[in-house]
Amino acid sequence: MNYRNRFLVYSLSLLALWSCGPQEKQDDGWKDLFNGEDLNGWKTVAGTATFEVVNGEIIGTAVAGSPNTFLITEETFGDFILELELKVEHTSSNSGVMARGQYDPAARDGKGLVFGYQIEADPTERGWSAGIYDEARRGWLYPVDLNPEAKSLFKLGEYNHYRIEAIGDEIKTWLNGKEVAYVVDDMDKTGFVGLQVHSIRNAEDAGRKTYFKNVKIKTENLDPKPWGKDLPVVNNRLNQLTDYEIANGWRLLFNGQNSEGWKGAYKDSFPTEGWSITDGILTIAKTDGSESQNAGDIVTAEQFSAFDLAFDFRLTEGANSGLKYFVTLSEGNKGSAIGLEYQILDDEKHPDAKMGIDGNRTLSSLYDLITSSKQPRFVRPIGEWNKGRVVVYPDNRVEHYINGVKVVEYVRGSQEFRDLVAISKYKIWENFGEAPQGHILLQDHGDEVSFKNIKIKTLN
Repeated sequence: MNYRNRFLVYSLSLLALWSCGPQEKQDDGWKDLFNGEDLNGWKTVAGTATFEVVNGEIIGTAVAGSPNTFLITEETFGDFILELELKVEHTSSNSGVMARGQYDPAARDGKGLVFGYQIEADPTERGWSAGIYDEARRGWLYPVDLNPEAKSLFKLGEYNHYRIEAIGDEIKTWLNGKEVAYVVDDMDKTGFVGLQVHSIRNAEDAGRKTYFKNVKIKTENLDPKPWGKDLPVVNNRLNQLTDYEIANGWRLLFNGQNSEGWKGAYKDSFPTEGWSITDGILTIAKTDGSESQNAGDIVTAEQFSAFDLAFDFRLTEGANSGLKYFVTLSEGNKGSAIGLEYQILDDEKHPDAKMGIDGNRTLSSLYDLITSSKQPRFVRPIGEWNKGRVVVYPDNRVEHYINGVKVVEYVRGSQEFRDLVAISKYKIWENFGEAPQGHILLQDHGDEVSFKNIKIKTLN
């Protein structure tokens, strides 16, 4: 064989190896999921948007009247590290990447439905790119309100580098090299990788394109990237912290086993009835709907000043409760102990939601003072678990969150705060809400409400 023929055979062999599809492995353990030439190893499901390969890029094009469309791998994966680049050119071109995605071909009358963990591409002013969304199931798991510095990372009209680690029950995301979201959840242990072209609301947005390239995955000898930033973890383990949380100062306020660390308000011990702990869940029993007249409120034995407090709560229909902070137990009042309150309420069925001023007694509000700015789509239905969060900074700034979305912010002791107290039910208490420290309280309002995953980090 002459030199020219040998060179031709060698070149064709290289071309065959390079274009063999998503099974091509690299020396460093990475595998290309996209071969740069065609969509071998992928399929389009759940919608009619189109995907094509042009100049080494996957280009998805929006189609009017189509639901969300996904280009998904035929192969499924368990633990992996995924990297890719993604570009959108218009603020209306929402997209995302499915990690351990699921598909039900029989759903929606046979049109099919993709659901599961999606890593967001959000080019709007909201800036929630690389946040974690549970597509077509629970909604947002990690809104980027939990990491506000990451809201500016996504670059419109440019390729953005995504890194997604799904190892065990932990999912972590990076955008353009920066940490964004950290979720601990075990609902899906395996699934496909998927690329999304979102549905469009306006017909004039038809033809908008989303671009993907350099899609690669590693499934063996995984080398997790250090998580260096001090960020909240959305942890769905039952009353169990991650090693990262422990190392960063988080601890459980409720251990899931007993009442250690808690006592009855104005009492020396934990109530002997009314409050129960079953299968890791702390529940106040339903009685007559009265405020703190039966089992009574419970408080932490310890007092706190500046802190980050997270908790899961579950309401029954028509129920009322609350989580209070800066409770001093010094007022000598009857009924529930006095303190700043994160309202826990069935807004639809409990009459307290219609009282107060402009909704300032509704769910996640600063009770009787500041109305929560929550949107209904971020609140899970009665009977399901919602995540509350209260952050009190050392400079007295305070924030309320529900399911990771910030809904209240104020400054304790500011003139604006004092003006609100002056027109509230708390006006009779001198320096209400301004104590330097206080207990955390869970309220007995005569309705069944449950709590779990109560954790706190003190802030210096």
